[in-house]
Amino acid sequence: MAHVMEILGKARVVVEDGKVTEVGEPLIGWCPIFDKARGITEITKDEIRKNMEFRIKDFGLFTNKRQLDMDIFVGFGASETMMTGLNRGLLDTTVTACDGAGTVISNNPNLVQGMGARISGLVETEPIDETINGINERGGIVLDPSNANIDPVAGARKAAQLGYKKIAVTVVFPETAKELRKLEKELDLELVIIGAHVTGIDRQMAQDLLDSADIVTSCASKHVRELVKPLVQVGSSVPLFGLTQRGKELLLERAKEVESPLFVSSSKLPSLPEKKQPKKLV
Repeated sequence: MAHVMEILGKARVVVEDGKVTEVGEPLIGWCPIFDKARGITEITKDEIRKNMEFRIKDFGLFTNKRQLDMDIFVGFGASETMMTGLNRGLLDTTVTACDGAGTVISNNPNLVQGMGARISGLVETEPIDETINGINERGGIVLDPSNANIDPVAGARKAAQLGYKKIAVTVVFPETAKELRKLEKELDLELVIIGAHVTGIDRQMAQDLLDSADIVTSCASKHVRELVKPLVQVGSSVPLFGLTQRGKELLLERAKEVESPLFVSSSKLPSLPEKKQPKKLV
């Protein structure tokens, strides 16, 4: 069984039967988040392999021992923000992706955090019964248990059929975000579209994503940083940008639950101290 995820500078990593079988080249050499969290001072293929092996061993990623109950990883991550949105009633449900399951609809804040905290760009995955059962036990709905397909638009449509209206959806591609906006009009929904995994996207893709999303993570994207006109920014090294009123409200709601002290100030945005950014931006 093969699973593909892009991690640490969008390097493509293939995992088969719980073993790393392929590691691609990273697009960047240094990420402030992984330096702080894991002490990785230089992103190399060896470090990427070790990091994926750590995720497999520690959290059971891509195996039948996948942990679905996890702590907060970063103060302002996409999964943490959705978790808060559900806790506080700003969201009815979420549509996200999980290894071993594909697209998942869930209104359980802890499950959303557990699925999302330790995965980055999930490219493809195969069904793992234990993971799917664990999601079902926690009230999540796996869109396609037989294939574990990743399809945010079909996930949002299904969530709407189940009666949900205020739905957060994570996307990687601007085309997906555009399709979701069409669906939002068609079904009279209130979507919060969260764009993630943007390292290395070209300028047009960055602009298209910024035009359609409510929140975008900056990852190591040069173009997102250059083009973004946020209403709110959280973080300074790998910031999350709130682009719409809906996105802004969700991030500010998240801020109430972050335990560390916060400095809130009006400012020209984006604010990007050079020495804190990932290297090199792509």
